[in-house]
Amino acid sequence: MFENLPKFVFFTGKGGVGKTCVSALIVKMLSESSSAKILAIDADPAVGLSFPLGIRVNKTVDDIRNDLIKRLETGDRTNRDELIKLLDYEIFNAVEEKENLAFLAIGRPEGDGCYCQVNALLKDIIKDLAGNFDFVVIDAEAGVEQISRRVMEMVTHLLLVSDTSLKGRNVVRTIHRVAKEKCSFEKSGLIFNRMRDQQEIDAVISKTNLPLIGTMIENESIRNFDREGRSFFDLPSSDAVTALNHSINTFLNKKQIRSIFKEDGEKRMNIQSIRKPLSKPKHNLPGDPTPDY
Repeated sequence: MFENLPKFVFFTGKGGVGKTCVSALIVKMLSESSSAKILAIDADPAVGLSFPLGIRVNKTVDDIRNDLIKRLETGDRTNRDELIKLLDYEIFNAVEEKENLAFLAIGRPEGDGCYCQVNALLKDIIKDLAGNFDFVVIDAEAGVEQISRRVMEMVTHLLLVSDTSLKGRNVVRTIHRVAKEKCSFEKSGLIFNRMRDQQEIDAVISKTNLPLIGTMIENESIRNFDREGRSFFDLPSSDAVTALNHSINTFLNKKQIRSIFKEDGEKRMNIQSIRKPLSKPKHNLPGDPTPDY
């Protein structure tokens, strides 16, 4: 079903369980082959994924949307097609690059308004960019919000992250149930993060019926890098990260990953290839009918 499409890996879970750290580790692993093109999307309003990836965010998708709304509210008479073309250009221009890794931050809304418009943009942007990449890794907002609004309809791999807490386990169970009802994906699985020892691992695994990808032992280097906002690309090697990489390789279908990575001499991504004009404007302007998400 997803043979000729990129792998969409959607990370979600309760807030505070280390979801963004795990997302960053997976992006790091995937980007270690120069022949693979990776798009990392920070869909959490906290915009935290850029720090462990060592990327500076200059503009978010929501910044662009808000700028457009202000122009329209102040009487800008640019016609609709020109405005949408400008919006598409600004969104592609907001993509930051780091060798074979591209990064896009969705951002947060102004004030306490509904997040529907940003979520709708996220869906369209992923569709527009996806064909240029081998993997799209999405660090999602904590909880079930983006699942329930069906932002992730193109996701192929749903990756749930939890700690040992009952609340964390309940949240991922709810997310998994909602996702199965509203979305179509190829595979799903759970990573237990911040484990203390094997005894704790054995105890918590026995309390879940979700498909288990693997576990991550608490790692002092990761804690320090996260606290200091340092890039995970500078992390020293460790058994914990090696074990996580092995588990994710299996989850993402090791055979296909090898086929993507085999041409090691292939040129690295030229970011201009993802900045080409879009053939069909898809983004909604204020005043357009709101899609049913």
